[in-house]
Parts: sequence; structure tokens; C-alpha cells
Amino acid sequence: MDVKVEMIIVYIGGELFQVPEGSTIIMAMEYAGFQLKKGVGCREGYCGACATVYREKGDYKLKGSLACQTVVTDGMTIAMIPFVPAEKPLYDLNDLTPDVGTFTQLFPSVFRCVSCNTCTKACPQDIEVMDYVQALIRGDIAKAADISFDCIRCGLCALRCPAEIVQYNAGILARRLYGKYLAKRSPELDERLKELEEGKYIKEIDELNKMPHDKLSEKYYSREIKIS
Repeated sequence: MDVKVEMIIVYIGGELFQVPEGSTIIMAMEYAGFQLKKGVGCREGYCGACATVYREKGDYKLKGSLACQTVVTDGMTIAMIPFVPAEKPLYDLNDLTPDVGTFTQLFPSVFRCVSCNTCTKACPQDIEVMDYVQALIRGDIAKAADISFDCIRCGLCALRCPAEIVQYNAGILARRLYGKYLAKRSPELDERLKELEEGKYIKEIDELNKMPHDKLSEKYYSREIKIS
């Protein structure tokens, strides 16, 4: 028995299309004939490549999301944003210190924060973006690194910020500084790095590289997961 698929109307780049109800934005765009060579990545997770802004029928709010995670609604108007221009200063971690002075020098824009919380509202990961910006202003690098840990750098926070801050690039610097200067040294990590240098896992890695995709997938999903 054939199942009837309901069709709805969406506007992509200002043009009207009929697409199957229940589609994600990416599925709807491909159904409409778009060949997505940019602005797509994992398609199922959170890689941050498919940042999208849209408005729903009858709603004045401009919303942001990831196209692979957002289901279309009838009358939705959609625009994908595969890249958000952003300040990205060059630096050498060896020349930096984990304090507020580093951000005064490299990301002075964070000090323009007006605490409007628009960045947090725009985040598809529900990260408290404004909170980690405020932590940077206070010089609390560890706190900023912790809050921003799940950032996928989609750019939606910077796109909506009235103070024109590039939050996600400042956040990744906080995580790098934390990892290099503030995080506790792990003896297990030192041991594993030594094993890698000695070539302990070369044979196993070669076997994985030669393994067919189906066998590799089976091995991955049947692995024992240890939860501490």
C-alpha cells in the first residue's frame, strides 16, 4: 500500500518550492534540486557547516539553526549561510599567557559586549555564549573554556551579535590556552604518547585502514564502552 506524502510550501532564497512534509532543511533543498557542495558536512550530527536563518509563516522572528537538524514548516522562508566572515588573528600559543591581557590584545571586541544575550539565543547547541564572553572579560579562562567546550563554530552567534563580537574564535583561543597552560597534566596521556612514539599501535592502525567499510562500522558499534 502506497503511503501518500503530504507536500508543503517553502521559500528557499526567495523562490517557492513544494517539498515533503517532515523534511529537514537540507533534505528539502536537495528535493527541490539544489546540489549542496558547500554548507554541508556530517548531515546527521553537529559539525556546524550548515548554519541557516529562517522565518516561519506568521512569525516575525528571524531564527537561526543547523539545516540538518531543523524540520521545515509550511510557509517557511529559508537562507543558508555556509560562511560567516569573522576576525581571526594569527598567534603562537608559546608567546601568549592565559589571562585577560591576551584577549585585550587579540580579541578587544569581547569588551564591547552589552550583555544582551542574543548570542546565546542564536546558538543551536544551547551554549551560554554570553556567559563565556563575560568570563573572558573577567579573565576566567578556565570558565570560558568549559562553557564553550561544545562550540562547533557555526558562526550564528557572531552573525546576530549587535556588538559585532566573534565569540566562537575567542572561545577556541580560551580552550587552547586552557589546554596548554591550565589543564592538569595527565600521566595516562604521557604514557599513551610514549606508546605512540614507540610504534605500538602501527599494526592495528594499518589493519583498520585496510578494513572494508561495513566491517569497520561493525567493529566500531560492537566495541566495549567503558564509562568511568
